[in-house]
Amino acid sequence: MAFDLCRARRETPGCDNVLHFNNAGAALMPHCVLDAVINHLNLEAQIGGYEAAAQTQDAVNRVYAAAARLLGCDAAEIAIIENATRAWDMAFYAIPFKPGDRILTAVAEYASNYIAFLQVAQRTGAMVEVIPNDASGQLSIEALRNAIDDRVKLIAITHVPSNGGLVNPAAAVGKIARDAGVLYLLDACQSVGQMPIDVNVIGCDMLSATGRKYLRGPRGTGFLYVRRHWIEQLEPPFLDLHAADWIAANQYQIRSDARRFETWETNYAGKIGLGMAMDYAYQWGLNAIQSRITDLASQLRRQLTALPNVVVHDLGTEKCGIVTFTVTSKPSDQIKHALSLANINVSVSSLSYARLDMAVRGNLDLVRASVHYYNSEAEVERFCKTLVSVC
Repeated sequence: MAFDLCRARRETPGCDNVLHFNNAGAALMPHCVLDAVINHLNLEAQIGGYEAAAQTQDAVNRVYAAAARLLGCDAAEIAIIENATRAWDMAFYAIPFKPGDRILTAVAEYASNYIAFLQVAQRTGAMVEVIPNDASGQLSIEALRNAIDDRVKLIAITHVPSNGGLVNPAAAVGKIARDAGVLYLLDACQSVGQMPIDVNVIGCDMLSATGRKYLRGPRGTGFLYVRRHWIEQLEPPFLDLHAADWIAANQYQIRSDARRFETWETNYAGKIGLGMAMDYAYQWGLNAIQSRITDLASQLRRQLTALPNVVVHDLGTEKCGIVTFTVTSKPSDQIKHALSLANINVSVSSLSYARLDMAVRGNLDLVRASVHYYNSEAEVERFCKTLVSVC
């Protein structure tokens, strides 16, 4: 079936205002998500926050079932966290590392994650080791397999790195992790919502994601998946009266599901909006979304490659909706600013976001143009014509 672009744009109010190629930063919300958030905030203003939460309890709790359907898991394996970074932190800092434990990661790992690796390594004596890329620029499965021994405590990688269009081979990593009995944490911040994600196919034990990117949810929302087998083996880095029960004067009991990684206070409007965004993505179909995004990104890469003074920098065997490039005649920040004056949104990926990978590339600042299914072929044409005019 043909993709209904007219419907997608009609249901996205921002399409009337901007050419938005910053979906890997924060995508444009559809009407249904925007309305769900605003309606709940209005209800809080009218009757009170606690009372609004009680009145909309079914809609608030709906997000767990929506996330479970999205990832192919059970609702009890889902925690809703205020953002993807904190979701990842709650999983990572729950792991009991000791001296000599090895943490294996990828060259393109995101800065926030790598800083956490370094902090824990300094505190515990664990070691951080980077698995090299293969010839295509993605994580080398052969090198990862050769690195496994009985001291490997964790494999933690980013599925789709922040600074390029590659998709790391998450399922192949999962097979190695399962065969070795090693815990596997996947940062799926930029893959959830733009492609089908099944945690059982991938084989990850924990997965973190955000609402604001390809899911088109509100900012300040994220979620964490933890495989049931691991939930009670991982103690969150901090607890409150939601994550645990105070059962005696000197005793507490941590809850048995993934909500042990949550806290009591939460953004109820955000949770409702996130659940709505997940259901909305499911209505379109993740395979259809991926196909549409991949086609648009491929068109954009082809047209950019044909432009003078433009160099496309995407790596990997499989590529997604993120397209990174530089212009030889102008710094990337200037390109971003010039495009913004033409009402076009992009972002810039700098050395500080993925230091190891960017250092290999020559410390470049990359213009990052990330498309979504509501973007059009006409916008790709307009983007490239505008880029030529500002160069």
